Amino acid sequence: MGAPNESDTCVFCRLDPTKIIAENELSFAVRDLRPATALHTLVLSRRHVASFFDLNEEETAAIERLVRSQRLDILGRDPSVEGFNIGINIGEVAGQTIFHCHYHLIPRRRDDVPDPRGGVRWVIPSKAYMEATGHDA
Repeated sequence: MGAPNESDTCVFCRLDPTKIIAENELSFAVRDLRPATALHTLVLSRRHVASFFDLNEEETAAIERLVRSQRLDILGRDPSVEGFNIGINIGEVAGQTIFHCHYHLIPRRRDDVPDPRGGVRWVIPSKAYMEATGHDA
């Protein structure tokens, strides 16, 4: 008997279908279980692949359509949302902990942090601070 397929043990491949909030032929969306902000949404490929770079063009297009439609859904649910961060962690050194490709769609509201400048650059704090202020931390 061979080794189990990674998709057999993947939390996203084994996800309860009732948790899916939207879907299309090649992707689906769920709310993040540990949201950075309210309505933080994950958009995932149906096919089990570890990385954005493993997706084919059709999968990338399907995920993008779902990200865009989820943005509109979130805006309709919460008028206080004024912006978004979209993130993809690729590889352990970039913070990926579940090796099934997924996009984070994180709604942002005015004053949800004291100073949002630097945005996704905050993954390396000294770079975010320098970008936002023009000075070293």
